[in-house]
Amino acid sequence: MKKKDRKTVFRCSSCSHEEPKWLGRCPECGEWNTLVETASVSEQAGGFSARNNKPAQSLPLSVVDPSEGIRISSGVAEFDRVLGGGVMKRSSVLLGGEPGIGKSTLLLQIAASAQTNGRILYVSGEESSGQLRMRADRLGLMGDNRSDRIEVCCTGALMEIETVLNAVKPVMVIVDSAQTLHTDEAGPIPGTVNQMKFCSWELISWIKEHDAILFLVAHITKEGVISGPKTLEHMVDTVLYFEQNDADSRFLRASKNRFGSVDEIGIFTMTEKGLAMVEDPSHLFLVRREGELPPGVSIAAVMEGSRALLVEIQALTVPAKGAMNRVFSDRIDSARVSRIAATLEKHLNLRLSDQDLYINVAGGIRISEVGVDLALATALYSARTNIPVPMKTVVAGELSLAGEVRPLRRLPVRVKTSNSMGFDRFVGPESEAEAGKKASIAGIIAVKDIKSAVKAIWNK
Repeated sequence: MKKKDRKTVFRCSSCSHEEPKWLGRCPECGEWNTLVETASVSEQAGGFSARNNKPAQSLPLSVVDPSEGIRISSGVAEFDRVLGGGVMKRSSVLLGGEPGIGKSTLLLQIAASAQTNGRILYVSGEESSGQLRMRADRLGLMGDNRSDRIEVCCTGALMEIETVLNAVKPVMVIVDSAQTLHTDEAGPIPGTVNQMKFCSWELISWIKEHDAILFLVAHITKEGVISGPKTLEHMVDTVLYFEQNDADSRFLRASKNRFGSVDEIGIFTMTEKGLAMVEDPSHLFLVRREGELPPGVSIAAVMEGSRALLVEIQALTVPAKGAMNRVFSDRIDSARVSRIAATLEKHLNLRLSDQDLYINVAGGIRISEVGVDLALATALYSARTNIPVPMKTVVAGELSLAGEVRPLRRLPVRVKTSNSMGFDRFVGPESEAEAGKKASIAGIIAVKDIKSAVKAIWNK
């Protein structure tokens, strides 16, 4: 006998598991009192992307119009740099960061300056329309005619957003934030895993069907990662993180980018008029001082995407307080600091195992590029021996466990940036093209290992 189709089921608001009858505890995720009676899949409307569904069709790749992959400038050069040259049409971007860091400010500035025609919809589930207008006035965005194209919708209900989307037909949609989206089809509580996945997917489907762009603001946890399901990061095309140093500087990085590199970094400063782009970022990370450098300070030339930056590496060594030494470093991975210290102890007989090591990067930028290895080793050597690094010296190179200084990518760009900043000595490896030859790039004091680097820097 054929079983009668059920019109309602009990769905878990935490993990979306379904049961034919109510249970106190979800058997899938173990949460208590999360099963809620709701319409079954066959009885649901299936979301507004499904109601506008068209039959799926295939076509040869050779006949696909390449103009569908064009980029649109956001009007903010540093933002475009991180994305790879602009925002792709039909793409979705997830932006996360600490509370108050400037996520909403940045997106409101993009809404006013984006180089595109058509309406722009700003969906706010956290602020009222009056608060958004006050921010726009403070940023000086209301004097431009382009601000007239910005539509504001203050709700988190997916069905209400659907109505506005179909009425306005925007070319860009900004949702602040993903945690405020909710629909009865995904449970009664906003911010749950199921709500975020369901609502975000519906919005992503809408912008792909209507040739638009979607920006999603996301909260982050105390560990610094985007709050909610990891599935949300898989669904979008780009994931951006907004970081802040101890001052007013902001750093924008991409952890995922389907249409560009994840190595680029955007640098901003917070001003009374909102986020301002930093045109020459090298001055942010160099400490202006007169006379010689203090012991433990070294200038490194590192690459952040296509841009070379000069940063000041600061090191301090003090006798260990306990039986084991400790490493204190939050801007450079502490495991890398320990590896560099072990390499110095092995190949230079410089005892660091009985010292507590403190490492800092001036300006608060986080460095992960391998080119900082040799400068870090130089700073540790200088701090331990109390011998300062000579003035106007820049150091760059990857240091292997064997004590070798390995070639770096884009070495001429680093040298050119150093010369433009007034540094006349550059200690680094041979370029990859010149490796094994006696010649090297003009302006570089080429070294092969840590011993020759120490001799070249201090003329020993």
